[in-house]
Amino acid sequence: MADRAGVSFKTVSNVINNHPNVTPQTREKVMAAIAELRYRPNVSARSLRHGRSGFLALALPELTSPYFAALASEIGSAAKREGLVVLIEETGGDREGEQIVLEGLASHLIDGIIFSPMATPAEEVAARSDTTPMVLLGERGYPAGYDHIAVDNVRAAREITQHLIECGRTRIAAIGAEHGSGTGVLRACGYRAALEAAGLNVDPDIIVSGVSYSRAGGARGMAELLDGAQPIDAVFCFNDVLALGAVRTLHQRGYRVPEDVAVAGFDDIEDGRYSSPSLTTVSPDVPFLADEAVRLLARRVAEPGVAAEDIEVPFTIEPRESTMGTNHLT
Repeated sequence: MADRAGVSFKTVSNVINNHPNVTPQTREKVMAAIAELRYRPNVSARSLRHGRSGFLALALPELTSPYFAALASEIGSAAKREGLVVLIEETGGDREGEQIVLEGLASHLIDGIIFSPMATPAEEVAARSDTTPMVLLGERGYPAGYDHIAVDNVRAAREITQHLIECGRTRIAAIGAEHGSGTGVLRACGYRAALEAAGLNVDPDIIVSGVSYSRAGGARGMAELLDGAQPIDAVFCFNDVLALGAVRTLHQRGYRVPEDVAVAGFDDIEDGRYSSPSLTTVSPDVPFLADEAVRLLARRVAEPGVAAEDIEVPFTIEPRESTMGTNHLT
């Protein structure tokens, strides 16, 4: 490398490590040699010299979920831009799997953890004995002193429900409500708030809880609504895979979407953009989330005592055929 560029090994090292005392001409020669030889720095060896491995852990509930798969891809890309490598741990969204993340990753050669808990309450996260830096994702509550990133689920659910109201729907069902705390509870709060603000009745008979956040769960939830005594003209599903399952059941039962029942989801997964009809949804800024998660963790690794940040992820409402119909879209 140094011979090809006509410089010393020290100069090559200065260029790779962005040392300021390198002339533009010399930097250009070294970068040309790097490109020609397809050189890739040994990030792990370089990091270990500074007491770091260059590896981050990403702990997610379910890698088969399209949303979490997309998030993992974006975080991997964000980390790569910082010269870091991401190791992925699937927790299953249960207490046992999450306890392994909270206490069992300390022996691994990692600098920090990006963690999306589903079953572990905030007080148990706070009680962990492992001191590995951690950034928390999601809505399950988070203890003081931890960096945290999430969408405002209440506001997002309120806005997507408001979209359904603006489409003229008055009997708006919901699929995905939960008890206790977490995503389903927050999205149900936003759904109810939008109905109440519009002077519409919040009917518990058209709110389906206890379903898995899956296509099968959405299909079962939709069947339960159609078999019930109360009429509906729209449904807000608390994620997109629920919505895709709901649309399938509606088609099987002979209902038209959106003419008979409008359907909206949450997450803006790729499948929903190409389904028939295409799916109206809440679209979180996943690249922003990924960049911020990596930034916060890198900062926490470098400065363990820095004040924690609470970051809100931007979102948009994406109206598509499942609420607007094909005639309203360009």
